[in-house]
Amino acid sequence: MIERGQSGGARGYHHGNLREALVAAGLELARTGGPNAVVLRAASREAGVSHNAVYRHFANQEDLLAAVAQRCMVRLSELMIERTEQVRTRERVRRAESRLEAVGRAYIDFARSEPGWFRTAFSSARSHPTPGDDAPPSDASSVPSPYDVLRAALDDLVAVGALPAERRDRAEYAAWSAVHGLSSLLLDGPLRELPEAEIERAIQVVLTSVGRGLA
Repeated sequence: MIERGQSGGARGYHHGNLREALVAAGLELARTGGPNAVVLRAASREAGVSHNAVYRHFANQEDLLAAVAQRCMVRLSELMIERTEQVRTRERVRRAESRLEAVGRAYIDFARSEPGWFRTAFSSARSHPTPGDDAPPSDASSVPSPYDVLRAALDDLVAVGALPAERRDRAEYAAWSAVHGLSSLLLDGPLRELPEAEIERAIQVVLTSVGRGLA
């Protein structure tokens, strides 16, 4: 059982899935402190177990960080999926276009609203498979990866005739690079001081450019 305090962190672990308790603790540490906060001793303290107990499930700090980073990816995917499901437009082309835009906006919103998780998600090369790999889902979740969510949105554009099939190949690289680049600039780069109205304009320009570039 994992008892949660007001912060949502894992505390008071008594029995059951110790690995899950430690990942949940690491997830809470990452949320407030980013990847540098995900350390074995802090996770064991947050979960309420001895430091040595951590090594039953994680060989080192990188193992724990990879598991937490993968869970952050799951949170990102869940937001992207939630946003696409909120698109209610009935016209098929407009619906596919709106879903792609929703995927991109969710990505940027996640970076801005959960910077600790966003930074952590990309902090470990072992947190998710290389794009294009048909790796099975991790034990953390069966939720598709952010890459697969994006890929499905692009496939929908082809299915409704909004994206020529000959332009579909590797289009996810351009789309992902655009939203990730803007997210990073808004979070840690020179655009982080922009006023909110200008940030919204920047987001819309990038999302519009992605859509037009694929057409």
